[in-house]
Amino acid sequence: MHDIEPYYNWRHIYTSEEDVRSPFFGRVYSEFEYSQTVYNFYIHPQWDDFGSRTLYLKVLMADYEEGYAVIELIGEWNDAVENDIMELKREVLEKFMDEKIYKFILIAENVLNFHSGDADYYEELFEEVTDENGWLVCLNMPSQTQYEFKQARLNRFIELQELDNWRVYKPIHLFRKIDAEQMGRLHG
Repeated sequence: MHDIEPYYNWRHIYTSEEDVRSPFFGRVYSEFEYSQTVYNFYIHPQWDDFGSRTLYLKVLMADYEEGYAVIELIGEWNDAVENDIMELKREVLEKFMDEKIYKFILIAENVLNFHSGDADYYEELFEEVTDENGWLVCLNMPSQTQYEFKQARLNRFIELQELDNWRVYKPIHLFRKIDAEQMGRLHG
């Protein structure tokens, strides 16, 4: 796991540690000191800790004019023990919502497991973003992880989508593609 880096080809467009509105503004990263772990395996030091012991993230893009953020996840999404959705909502998503971002693309291809807990935070988050014409989409969650997510019926609040080639898009094009689909679904 230590060699899985956050997607870096958009760094010339956006870096969360240089964005004064980002919850990760001012963070300093090492390329050599590995200190964070998932399942006792070290993860690359570029991933951001937001309060979970098993799930980490990287904000790949936050566009305040268009009102969207792209966030890549790695690790185990554990609501049963860690209440990761609460941490994610409070420590990251609400900070962006305070800045008028209500459309979130969560890239979950490196989320290895999911353990469900209470759906209250999902429902609350869903209501907050949809009240502002926003949405939550989770891209490329592995099938075994999707199974648990769907068993808990959480896909009512965060839509699961597959888009294998998301890396070929520029952030605005990825957003516009997903936004058009979501707006068509929500208003169609």
